[in-house]
Amino acid sequence: MVSLLISLGIFFHFKSLSCQRITLHKNLFVSFVLNSVITVVLLTTMAKTQGHMNNSSVSCKLLQFIHYYLLSCNYFWMLCEGIYLHTLIVVAVFAEKQHLIWYYLLGWGFPLVPAVIHSIARQCYYNDNCWVSSDTSLLYIIHGPICAALVVNLFFLLNIVRVLITKLRVTHQAESSLYMRAVRATLILIPLLGIQFVLFPYKPHDHRVFEIYLYVMDILMHYQGLLVSTIFCFFNGEVQSVLRRHWNQQRMQFAGTFANADFFRSASYVASSLTEVHRCYSIESHTEHMNGKSYSDIFRSDSPFV
Repeated sequence: MVSLLISLGIFFHFKSLSCQRITLHKNLFVSFVLNSVITVVLLTTMAKTQGHMNNSSVSCKLLQFIHYYLLSCNYFWMLCEGIYLHTLIVVAVFAEKQHLIWYYLLGWGFPLVPAVIHSIARQCYYNDNCWVSSDTSLLYIIHGPICAALVVNLFFLLNIVRVLITKLRVTHQAESSLYMRAVRATLILIPLLGIQFVLFPYKPHDHRVFEIYLYVMDILMHYQGLLVSTIFCFFNGEVQSVLRRHWNQQRMQFAGTFANADFFRSASYVASSLTEVHRCYSIESHTEHMNGKSYSDIFRSDSPFV
């Protein structure tokens, strides 16, 4: 979550990064953050009220509803990223005519539909404690659209890789470099689009294999936000260029502040030195004047010393 918040801070602070692609990244990162926050709040509430919850616990069910909604938002914003990339790379003719309102409706609006339907069905047909039980087929109301979004993203990923390979072949590069770049593009897109949940849809029955499966899935689920923020913010050349330019500007301003301070100190020292020199010359000239006058007075004819 920390990496996501830092990435959002960078995206919102630097206005030069504002574009449609970065806007989609912002919403995807926000969905990750909100989903993580509501998951922590829900688990904390369930742990504190364990043994005291009942079927009429409205607050707990409301948290569960928000959790399912934000979970769906997470995957549908992944779908929005996939649609945008597919349109940008494959259907490039429409790249400049995309309207973000449709992405907002798909990312934040559509997940309300399965979340509301699931809540009504759960209340009517399987009203268990805080709706935490997974022993009901009503969960397919939530998981069905999510799986559909992931399958569509898988299609987008394969089609994007196909187009990239075709474009790389046109450049007449070596075969190893060709497939290496295609694999690199695939690995970059996987954490963004959440394809790992399609590649591992079935739980193994063997105990040891199942433990390995759980570890892999936990790593993929809990570090997906870190991977996304790292690849699409910290490793982004555009972001690095903006941060480097900002750092150089701050360093120049910092150095300029010290240079101005040194200048004023030097100017003050020179001014004080000139004042002292002027004062010394004034004293000497005054003394010479008085001495000249005394000598003339001494050798005057009316002087008592003559």
